[in-house]
Amino acid sequence: MPELTRSGPADVPSIGVVVLTQGTRPVELAAALASIHRQRGVTTRTAVVGNGWMPEGLPPGVTGVGLPENLGIPAGRNRGADAVAGEFVFFLDDDAELGSDTFLAEAVERIREDPSIGLLQPRLSPRSGEPAPSRWIPRIRKGEATTSGRVMSCLEAAVLLPRPVFDRAGGWAEPFFYAHEGIELAWRVWDQGLVAWYDGNLVAHHPVVQPTRHASYYRMNARNRVWLAKRNLPAVLVPLYVASWTGIQLLRWWRTPAVLRPWFAGWAEGWREAPGGRRPLRWRTVARMAAAGRPPVI
Repeated sequence: MPELTRSGPADVPSIGVVVLTQGTRPVELAAALASIHRQRGVTTRTAVVGNGWMPEGLPPGVTGVGLPENLGIPAGRNRGADAVAGEFVFFLDDDAELGSDTFLAEAVERIREDPSIGLLQPRLSPRSGEPAPSRWIPRIRKGEATTSGRVMSCLEAAVLLPRPVFDRAGGWAEPFFYAHEGIELAWRVWDQGLVAWYDGNLVAHHPVVQPTRHASYYRMNARNRVWLAKRNLPAVLVPLYVASWTGIQLLRWWRTPAVLRPWFAGWAEGWREAPGGRRPLRWRTVARMAAAGRPPVI
């Protein structure tokens, strides 16, 4: 495969690209890297992070970052961000692909046209042609997948940020290991006076997989909801946010005790253990989020 480290004129956007992998999907990883190499109108510096694996057989110019153990998804992405430079930083799953060879240039153009955008998530579409799950649209009122707008979370499979915004946010929430780190990152973008943006006209491809495939999904889902509140909300809002999500889960799963048992085990763990990194949102940010349709209590 051709070299994936690309350079160009100074006025062309430079993007540090991070692809996280455990080395179990070599075909998909090669396709993801090829879709990055095809990008026109930008320069890229790509790092492949092996979570518990030393990347090998990479195309020339791609930086391999091997982690001796699986540090979790957020920490793995952060290590990749440390290894690349650029005006922007872009995170792509190892089983995702960019939908066109101008994807990154168009994404940068969106942000440059509207500097209030601090995080951009594209529309995800299965290449298989099957319907995309509604959970891929990061808003309460889902609507049409092609409708763009401000959001309070992001699906982490394909995310672009200006590098200073990512750095000021403190990167991804490493203690989470897996689940809800995209909510925290979006909140911390909002707290900079910016917005997280879902772009329904930009497309990346991703296979449809169930989050419940992870054995620890329910435990981490609950634990990280509590940690999300403890790390990011003003103290008075912490119990309100956790209570609202506890009620939602009870309504969803009250007939499924096999789900609720690990969920409440994670819930208790979240209260019992300290996640660190507390940076409560400003009340001004809470008001902006509420005005945009989603106060951070739901």
